Amino acid sequence: MNNLIIVDNPLVKRDVSILRDKNTQPAEFRYALSRISFSLAIEISKNFELEEYEVETPLEKTKGYRLKYPVVLIPVLRAGLSMVDSFLKMIPEAKVGHIGLQRDERTLKPIDYYYKTPNNLDESITILLDPMLATGGSAVASFNYLKKNKAGKCILACLISAPEGIEKMNNEHPEILIYTAALDRKLNNNGYILPGLGDAGDRTFGTF
Repeated sequence: MNNLIIVDNPLVKRDVSILRDKNTQPAEFRYALSRISFSLAIEISKNFELEEYEVETPLEKTKGYRLKYPVVLIPVLRAGLSMVDSFLKMIPEAKVGHIGLQRDERTLKPIDYYYKTPNNLDESITILLDPMLATGGSAVASFNYLKKNKAGKCILACLISAPEGIEKMNNEHPEILIYTAALDRKLNNNGYILPGLGDAGDRTFGTF
């Protein structure tokens, strides 16, 4: 799994444990998810390229840096919305698009209902935000859409991943780096990650 980067530090492990706990209430769930998203944003940005420019401090001129390429954030509706704010706080110049997908509970395949992204994806770093990489169907469908719209460098940021989803991404989009906070054991017969954390969207927004 050369395209998989697990963000492994004590604070992330603590927050993943909070997300897993069935007794965690939506407010605490959102805070923990936000903190993990900050960690993912920092880890992903380590490979961003910079360009130099001149900065004038109150005392003298010096060398400054800015991102060389634009960044586009694409949350998968609706659970991916919970990750956007943390990424925007770290990358405030980023633009935001949206992909609307829902899972057919019978076939476990994604059904699309909305797609809107900024222009010039070919010149940008595009980061897909989706808390759960389960079957991989939604991620693969999302990147299919993005590539049809000429997206260049693409990255997937998620909280929890299943081996089945990683394998599907490897087969369909092997060049895309996947950043995750945890790699779990497997999927159950309903396509949910084990041990997982349940439905990230429902637990974020309290729609049980």
